[in-house]
Amino acid sequence: MPDAALRASSCELERITMGSANDIPVELVEEIRGKALHAPRPRDLSPEQRDALIERIRGLLEANNAVLITHYYVDEQLQMLTDATGGYVGDSLGMADYGNKHAATTLVVIGVRFMGETAKILNPEKRVLMPDLGAECSLDLSCPIDAFSAFCDQHPDRTVVVYTNTSAEVKARADWVVTSSNAVDIVAHLHARGEKIIFAPDRHLGRYVQQKTGADILNWQGFCVVHDEFKASELKRLMAEHPEAELIAHPESPAEVLDMADAIGSTTQLIKAAQASKAKTLIVATDMGIFHKMHEAAPDKQLIAVPTGGESATCVSCAHCPWMAMNSLENLAAVLENGSGHEIHIDETVRRRALVPIERMLEFSRAQGKV
Repeated sequence: MPDAALRASSCELERITMGSANDIPVELVEEIRGKALHAPRPRDLSPEQRDALIERIRGLLEANNAVLITHYYVDEQLQMLTDATGGYVGDSLGMADYGNKHAATTLVVIGVRFMGETAKILNPEKRVLMPDLGAECSLDLSCPIDAFSAFCDQHPDRTVVVYTNTSAEVKARADWVVTSSNAVDIVAHLHARGEKIIFAPDRHLGRYVQQKTGADILNWQGFCVVHDEFKASELKRLMAEHPEAELIAHPESPAEVLDMADAIGSTTQLIKAAQASKAKTLIVATDMGIFHKMHEAAPDKQLIAVPTGGESATCVSCAHCPWMAMNSLENLAAVLENGSGHEIHIDETVRRRALVPIERMLEFSRAQGKV
């Protein structure tokens, strides 16, 4: 962690080189949080119901020439089924690359909508299905295309860099797409070329990238309902209760949380950090869905989620994305039996434009050996 002098220097650099878009309208923030609170949850299944669904899904995958592409944050039963059927469980970067390479003619993306859209952008010839197209993302919702495009038009001298957690239309407006695993490297590359940046949509990730690179960034003020709720005051109390623990954090977390972290990184990077850590207890500042793979990688570690409630907040996400939680064995089986209403479709003009910044990202990451 940085010492006081380095922090002071970093704050002065941020004051000089980082600006921000206007705050997101209060009405939009309230709408996003309302959607998160009212996202439907799957029903509980008996062991017998679960086993029967798993067997049915196995047969349907073979019949449909389909493969599962699954994010770390969904239910562990879906992650285990994906592994068992030869699919892929990983972060957004890995999901995009895997779907692009796999021979299956049907890609079943288990995550949130932008992940399915990314798969379709890269694979227009394939059928891309999702268990529930209503599985949204607060970062995507907090960056509406009309407002974002108008903001970009006001700053035509800046390179537009957008996080993968955005709609196809926002990607089509961008010059580069990034994930949390490559955002720092890509922005550092652009900064070295003398380019000034618009970064969207996550305000916390944008701030972190600016601090790591020193780039001149105008930062959109989007947020993740999970990471934005992590509270430094509650975290300090938890760390006092577990003085032997290390804190590992996703860079979508607020700055005051990242300032206390022993390791910061994408979901894949955090799993590697858990493996490498000598601490027996890890406090984890990201979605609790990662605990399944983290336990597999570091079975000797005790994992504790960062608090989201406390004196200053009411829990909206409780450290688990409500839209990721919409994915279930039942709606996975249903979509494989009848994909009507569950298939991703993207306007071809938008798809072609969005493909350019995504391919730039993938080519950059492949050159660095990250995919």
